[in-house]
Amino acid sequence: MKLPAFAYACPETLEEAVALLAAGAGTAKALSGGQSLLPTMAFRLVAPSLLVDLRKLPGLDRISLGEDGVRLGAKVRWRDIERDARLASAHPLLARAVAHVAHYQIRNRGTVGGNLAHADPAAEMPGVAVTCDAELALTGSKGTRVVRAADFFLGPLSTVLADDELIVEVRLPAWPPGRRWGFEEFALRRGDFALAGVAAYYDPDAEGIARNAHIGVIGACHRAHRLARAEAALNGRAADEQAILASAEVAAAEVDPPTDLHASAAYRRALVQTLLERALLRAAS
Repeated sequence: MKLPAFAYACPETLEEAVALLAAGAGTAKALSGGQSLLPTMAFRLVAPSLLVDLRKLPGLDRISLGEDGVRLGAKVRWRDIERDARLASAHPLLARAVAHVAHYQIRNRGTVGGNLAHADPAAEMPGVAVTCDAELALTGSKGTRVVRAADFFLGPLSTVLADDELIVEVRLPAWPPGRRWGFEEFALRRGDFALAGVAAYYDPDAEGIARNAHIGVIGACHRAHRLARAEAALNGRAADEQAILASAEVAAAEVDPPTDLHASAAYRRALVQTLLERALLRAAS
């Protein structure tokens, strides 16, 4: 399908980009990698009057590692993450999740900021951000604010991002040594959006007791979010098979998945249970 008619701008500063979005009064859209926005335009799901291309904005394509964790500029591409060998130890959950993102061509163009702003419930990065207590730095005409990932996503394709705001950075807390983690998802075909997926980690203490358990889900929900009851079922227990199976069973009951042409709600619940079992068993081993 052909794209609807639109005006185009390619600002060279963040301030200019924000001003263009503000002047658009809700009818302008930021263009980053374009791997989500352009298909939705082609299907006439959105028809912005102006596209504000972010490709010339400086400083938003950096991956920074420090004592406080990992910082991803909004224009960091999936391939940038794949190619950065430091992330295998600095944030292995992120590295593993990105390997599941679509196909090579998409990973070569798609960006972290564009993916989060699109807020697809089945996308990997929102799940990682929510599970790992990430913070998002947003800049708009009223200045910069920092929002917890857990508060950023409101529902399918819906966020707290104002019409004149841009995501400029994603901040992932430091990853401690010894943390146990897992990421699993299931799609009908390699590269498709997941019917369900889970991201999980916990920090074992000296006795092998699971502490600080974080369990997030994608695909089987209307937005990426953590499963508090499944986390509680694992916290304070030895991360053995019995505890893991119990946590996975609670997770299946905790999610409220949709039914669509791809899968029923019951099937997605079963997937969540199986995927969490796999993720936690691999983490424990």
